Amino acid sequence: MSSKTKGGANDHLANERTFLAWIRTSIGIMGFGFVVVKFSLFMRQLAAVLEAPQALPRGSGFSQVVGITLVALGGLIILLAFFRYQKTKKQLESGSFIYSDWLVKVSAVFIFLCSVLLFIYLFRNIK
Repeated sequence: MSSKTKGGANDHLANERTFLAWIRTSIGIMGFGFVVVKFSLFMRQLAAVLEAPQALPRGSGFSQVVGITLVALGGLIILLAFFRYQKTKKQLESGSFIYSDWLVKVSAVFIFLCSVLLFIYLFRNIK
């Protein structure tokens, strides 16, 4: 006899697809953070090569903070997604699934705040 788990295969596969979607999301966030940091470093190097400190945007260290925050947020999302996956798996197996969208809300708020900070940074540096 095969051992069946509650929740059914479709529920467990959906849980896995959701986990993988969170992984893709976190990789995208970390990639964007990496680009933000590297662009700031590129601007510093360009200003140094041109020997033109005025070519460096005002407050350029700000973008490094935002970029590093995005990379850290991506890593945190991977960790939280794994715990959420495990919790949902256990709930499905016990037949007591309870929907929770806190990870979606927290991620949306943090990403929105980073986008506001980047907008302020870019707006301040318009010439």
